[in-house]
Amino acid sequence: MDIQTLRDRHPDHWMRATAIRALTLDAVAAANSGHSGMPMGMADVATVLFANHLKFDASAPRWPDRDRFILSAGHGSMLLYSLMYLTGYPDMTLDQVKNFRQWGAITAGHPEYGHVQGVETTTGPLGQGISNAVGFAMAEESLRARWGAKVQDHYTYVIAGDGCLMEGVSQEAIGLAGRLQLSRLIVLWDDNGITIDGKVSLSDVTDQKARFAASGWDVFACDGHDPEDIDRAIAAAKASPRPAMIACKTHIAIGHAAQDTSKGHGALTDKAQMQAAKDGYGWTSAAFEVPSDVKSWWEEVGAKGTSARTDWEARMSALSPAKQAEFTRIFAGDAPNKLSSTIRAVKKQAVEDLPKLATRAASEKVLAAVNPVMTETIGGSADLTGSNNTKTADMGVFTPEDRKGRYVYYGIREHGMAAAMNGLALHGGVRAYGGTFMCFTDYARPSMRLSALMGVPVVYVMTHDSIGLGEDGPTHQSVEHAASLRLIPNLDVWRPADTAETAVAWAVALENASRPTALLLSRQNLPYAPKSDLGDISKGAYVLAEPSEVGLKKKAQAVIIATGSEVQLALKAQELLAKEHKIAVRVVSMPSTTTFDRQSAAFKASVLPAGVPRVAVEMGSTDGWWKYGVAAVVGLDTYGESAPAPVLFEHFGFTPANVADTVRAVLAK
Repeated sequence: MDIQTLRDRHPDHWMRATAIRALTLDAVAAANSGHSGMPMGMADVATVLFANHLKFDASAPRWPDRDRFILSAGHGSMLLYSLMYLTGYPDMTLDQVKNFRQWGAITAGHPEYGHVQGVETTTGPLGQGISNAVGFAMAEESLRARWGAKVQDHYTYVIAGDGCLMEGVSQEAIGLAGRLQLSRLIVLWDDNGITIDGKVSLSDVTDQKARFAASGWDVFACDGHDPEDIDRAIAAAKASPRPAMIACKTHIAIGHAAQDTSKGHGALTDKAQMQAAKDGYGWTSAAFEVPSDVKSWWEEVGAKGTSARTDWEARMSALSPAKQAEFTRIFAGDAPNKLSSTIRAVKKQAVEDLPKLATRAASEKVLAAVNPVMTETIGGSADLTGSNNTKTADMGVFTPEDRKGRYVYYGIREHGMAAAMNGLALHGGVRAYGGTFMCFTDYARPSMRLSALMGVPVVYVMTHDSIGLGEDGPTHQSVEHAASLRLIPNLDVWRPADTAETAVAWAVALENASRPTALLLSRQNLPYAPKSDLGDISKGAYVLAEPSEVGLKKKAQAVIIATGSEVQLALKAQELLAKEHKIAVRVVSMPSTTTFDRQSAAFKASVLPAGVPRVAVEMGSTDGWWKYGVAAVVGLDTYGESAPAPVLFEHFGFTPANVADTVRAVLAK
């Protein structure tokens, strides 16, 4: 690569882009870890994008109508941190850059949402950023249709590498984006031909440009080190009526001894090689120093969006106070005031009707009441709409022809759906939920984990939650899934027993803005469990039935803890034990172990009194129940079978008689 020619052709641009390269080399060397090559290779593309196209104001990182920039190749985080420091983001100081990857610094090894203003999403797991970006672009289209271009009118730009495009989720994402014709989505592919193991050709022969074109995208190409060619390609992509991919031909670790090699992907810390690269660049400044003229130019880039932001603020102030308040509410993630009364009405109706419903159908009833009130919801399903019960009559379908529609047909793309929902939530202004079968959380889990890591309030509607789905058999019957989901930190998991508990679960999910929720819902119909008090459901567990409710006027000798469809078994076992053995049992419904675990010790003791033997009942893995001090678990630690549900319940011991016998055996000890 003739570095001198690049310097001579565009000397000003070269020094501005080289500021990114030099800061990257310095920060990675100081940390003695990181990824140098990608920021060095994509510095020219990023410089042109930020200077000529990206609408942003460094002094207002959360401005709602900014363009979104997503670094899907998150290992190259110093590209983003360098840009933020150079353009003047308030929290990205030089000290933060110097402390790259160190304890207490906001400059984490991979960009983390919430740590830094300007990081739109947590990336690092490859393929997630480009897939999140589809959700960002969907949110922009939806909000522009509903609020008008004067309020929402921006692009989503993504830098993605070969690793992002190899991950399977990327195909789910680009296929969805192509179908939806998301014209404000532009992917800049870092086409450097290198992965950690060596050349891309070691493991892949995909024609990426043909792949994107076949998926409904417009495809462009440029020399990733020629600022004029980069500018031309971005301008053409912005004019495209479809999502656009720009193949940016680059050299990883350009100008370094490791250029165009797999070594260039990682940490380039050799002092002599670093100095040789800087000498070739014409960079004479000391470590972490940027010439004042270069830094001033970058700061002007960071401020150029100020006028656009203030113009936007003027347009917002011209809206009615009610519209301004509504816009502020939806971007804050606050639930509407009417949500509480809406949920109360659903619970009241359930108490009056005592419906026998599958909790997936109960969820649909809740959504039918909530969606007209909470009009920022965008729902969907991974090709299981009729089974997940996620579509309500008022929503309309989100299509290229109707951007006001609020229901998304994601197709058989569980992972892509989950990643897009993260993007929808992160964009702001919308609340995303989507459904699939509970066993297929295995396909969605990487994005579900990132929902929890970022603390974004996505709702996962997971139906067909146990062997109760019957004949579809063990491939579709969840056994370990509830337990494994409960292990994910900051993920709320709810497995409601009836309509009232389902309504409360939805209310809790929609009223919080700092964690995702998984709703585990039944296929089979479940009877309504009469309750004297609906108040404590939101705490995750509550006393559903005391011994007095089955005619025994004495203290409980045992406690049965149950979730979801097994609550009915617990109630029948309580009745059986009272009638035939005069054994007094308290029944505790625990729809959300994760929520109950956050309650005070006093509340926990009021539900699960000390010294009273406990038995847990759930059609799934038993491992998670022992922490509640249970003496036995009626559970399932093997796979299910293909048969009608009643046959399976009998075979695996999910009967009132077996639950009662288990309690008696515990008491006998």
